[in-house]
Amino acid sequence: MRPARSRCRGGGGRRAGKAGAMDSAGKEREAVQLMAEAEKRVKGSHSFLRGLFGGNTRVEEACEMYTRAANMFKIAKNWSAAGNAFCQAAKLHMQLQSKHDSATSFVDAGNAYKKADPQEAINCLNAAIDIYTDMVAAYAAQLEQYQKAIEIYEQVGTNTMDNPLLKYSAKEYFFKAALCHFIVDELNAKLALEKYEEMFPAFTDSRECKLLKKLLEAHEEQNSEAYTEAVKEFDSISRLDQWLTTMLLRIKKTIQGEGDGDLK
Repeated sequence: MRPARSRCRGGGGRRAGKAGAMDSAGKEREAVQLMAEAEKRVKGSHSFLRGLFGGNTRVEEACEMYTRAANMFKIAKNWSAAGNAFCQAAKLHMQLQSKHDSATSFVDAGNAYKKADPQEAINCLNAAIDIYTDMVAAYAAQLEQYQKAIEIYEQVGTNTMDNPLLKYSAKEYFFKAALCHFIVDELNAKLALEKYEEMFPAFTDSRECKLLKKLLEAHEEQNSEAYTEAVKEFDSISRLDQWLTTMLLRIKKTIQGEGDGDLK
């Protein structure tokens, strides 16, 4: 009788193991489908009409799908796939200017990757640190602690140049550092701009760098109309957030006769 009971228990254990494996496989298949659907959402958001009507909504939906897929990959113990899905969500949060959510997703990605790819885990956690550090610099600039903000932005920009996850963000950090220089002194801004172009050649072709050059030229000529026009042109493609609007206004007020100017 004992051997029979033993076989029965063993068979139940095998059946439970098979059921668990099937459940994991099912979650993984569902996660793969979600990843594909999220990618379609992102591509759809890039079309011209989608950009005008609800592009961000599709990006938000894709972000949610990537996060759901990541959690399903975790259940299936596919840690690399989970880390990748969390990374995709983090990048989209950044695109939506949701920096805190982006940093949180990078931390989740790092926690997943550390079970499969330690180097990717480090990259993700460094990305999260850079985002939080950027937020500190933004507050410093708002409080008119420009030198502190410049030091932070330059450090974060240098770090992100070498981080494949955030390399595209380096231009933003150098742009913000240059704006802080600009508020303090026009010549310092020119010198800083030259330094950033030398450090990060890709910055030269960015819209941010081209805007800075137009603003410097307008400021040197004390031409508030040219300054405003350059800002409007930039804003028509890349919407200015509250921080950028505040900094650009502070610079414009240093143009003679623009004590209470706006950007309109």
